[in-house]
Amino acid sequence: MPELIDNLYSLGEPIQDTKAPGGPIDQKWTTAKFENKLVNPANRRKLSIIIVGTGLAGASAAATLGEAGYHVKSFCYQDSPRRAHSIAAQGGINAAKNYNDDGDSTYRLFYDTVKGGDYRSREDNVYRLAEVSTNIIDQCVAQGVPFARDYGGLLDNRSFGGVQVARTFYAAGQTGQQLLIGAYQAMERQVAAGTVTQFTRHEMLEVIIVGGVARGIVARDMVTGEIETHTADAVVLASGGYGNVFYLSTNAMGCNVTASWRAHRKGALFGNPCYTQIHPTCIPVAGDYQSKLTLMSESLRNDGRIWVPKKREDCEKDPRDIPEEDRDYYLERIYPAFGNLVPRDIASRQAKNMCDEGRGVGPQVGDFRRGVYLDFADALSRMSRHEIDAKYGNLFDMYERITGEDPRVVPMRIYPAVHYTMGGLWVDYDLQTTIPGLYAVGESNFSDHGANRLGASSLMQCLADGYFVLPNTIRNYLAGGPFEPVADDAPEVQEAVASVTSRIDALLTVNGERTVDSFHKELGHIMWEYCGMERTDAGLRKAIDLIRSLREEFWRNVRVLGSAETLNQSLEKAGRVADFLELGELMCIDALHRTESCGGHFRAESQTEDGEALRDDEKFAYVAAWEFTGGDRGPLEPPVLHKEDLVYKFIELKQRSYK
Repeated sequence: MPELIDNLYSLGEPIQDTKAPGGPIDQKWTTAKFENKLVNPANRRKLSIIIVGTGLAGASAAATLGEAGYHVKSFCYQDSPRRAHSIAAQGGINAAKNYNDDGDSTYRLFYDTVKGGDYRSREDNVYRLAEVSTNIIDQCVAQGVPFARDYGGLLDNRSFGGVQVARTFYAAGQTGQQLLIGAYQAMERQVAAGTVTQFTRHEMLEVIIVGGVARGIVARDMVTGEIETHTADAVVLASGGYGNVFYLSTNAMGCNVTASWRAHRKGALFGNPCYTQIHPTCIPVAGDYQSKLTLMSESLRNDGRIWVPKKREDCEKDPRDIPEEDRDYYLERIYPAFGNLVPRDIASRQAKNMCDEGRGVGPQVGDFRRGVYLDFADALSRMSRHEIDAKYGNLFDMYERITGEDPRVVPMRIYPAVHYTMGGLWVDYDLQTTIPGLYAVGESNFSDHGANRLGASSLMQCLADGYFVLPNTIRNYLAGGPFEPVADDAPEVQEAVASVTSRIDALLTVNGERTVDSFHKELGHIMWEYCGMERTDAGLRKAIDLIRSLREEFWRNVRVLGSAETLNQSLEKAGRVADFLELGELMCIDALHRTESCGGHFRAESQTEDGEALRDDEKFAYVAAWEFTGGDRGPLEPPVLHKEDLVYKFIELKQRSYK
């Protein structure tokens, strides 16, 4: 029996990625593509792949693998693949094209990403991402994605946080929507060709493992309630992130962790679960009954200036009545080299600091005003309204509809909010999880962003994984086929179905007194309060106890109305919240064991003399890959921590500075 640490977890054997080739970093991806086995076109027609999720990673993977000739089954819980959450991305997509001749390069994008992730990402994966980024833009332009262009008709760029070059390609404030339409059209072309079969309104509830290998999924038809089994030769999870564990986030309300968590419970290690991206430019919380938060693109920081009043007594004033000399442009003051374009974690933490000092603006929430100003007065003095609207008009309109204020006239109010999750299923260089035949792409894996994601990098990773990386790595696995078909009545299939139906029956028969949403909201409050922007040892221990108590009450007192054999959104939510409760506990254990400040994860016990985050490379330069050890509706068994040491050969480890 391994020794328990803090009575919460035990230490397991180290883990490492053995798939990345050796040699110079700029040759590794070329080497890997050459060394990976091929599948000839005739054999591809005999192989099948399940892809769960139709966002940018899932749709691009389905389109590319379908065009290669594989049989693809594509699943999403939305009524159309176009409703995947990727559509909500606003500001842009990075690529090291160096169109502005401002010093950008593949290596600089690689360096910025590793530094922006606070030196907690894997070098090999990040360099590949930077290398592939240039191909993505060419692919999307060929598909007709309407990127912004300059006066001469060339593709335009703008800057995002954490960099000093302009490398972000964009389509006004709706880049995600335009990119997803491109990927969706490519996938629909394969649907028409017969290589991709689409299953909408289907939610994956279990992975089917046969002989230790992923061979299919159990899904629920969300309209009829029917439990279905689908088998294939490989399974790809492209199911997004888990930010909704915090209840209030910028994610679509349906976003959940269930697909990834079901895989984790079946043996897939979960990497860095506590790494959560806090986005600095969101519309502040407006009331107790709010169900989600609205993102304002980071691109706004190109032309908007962030400030708070210097004097507390000015916080209630109309911002237009506060003279320039009484405004504190605090990011420009503290970080003169980067100013308003510091990375998201730093901008978020400083916004919290200003509000904690009592200089926040907007309505009072609890003891503080939770908001800072994002002001476009300077930009409007040097640019016409038409020019501003061409870049940000739809974002301004969205803000005005929600708040009733025109940001062209009154400065926006913004505050940090949960946005993206850097943690996810642990994958190797091939994007394969610790379950053979099970792959994870896009936000559902942990691989590329470390402790903090730079803005405009999520779309880049999703499309890199789907269009270019996965098709070149999964063939190395599929070349081992043809595989023995899995019968519908195989014991492993029946066991997976029984597990799903048992869980559904348990949720429907509790018949308690509390709604699913009330549990979710309480969990979110615990997570934000104790595992959010600032964390302490005592707070995290308290959170673990609170989550365990809440989970025990959930299985004793939740009320799920309706039946399983029909459309039942209450049942859908209940299953997702049950998984969030388990994930929340693991996130807090992960955060507790990591006693350093890193990225947006500020441990009050680990800070520099001037209050900046203090990393501990001696103890924590590793990926925390967690193993599920058991537990169902009762207490969970202590998880096992496997460490993947991060070795930096091409970038020097040092404390970040954006000053």
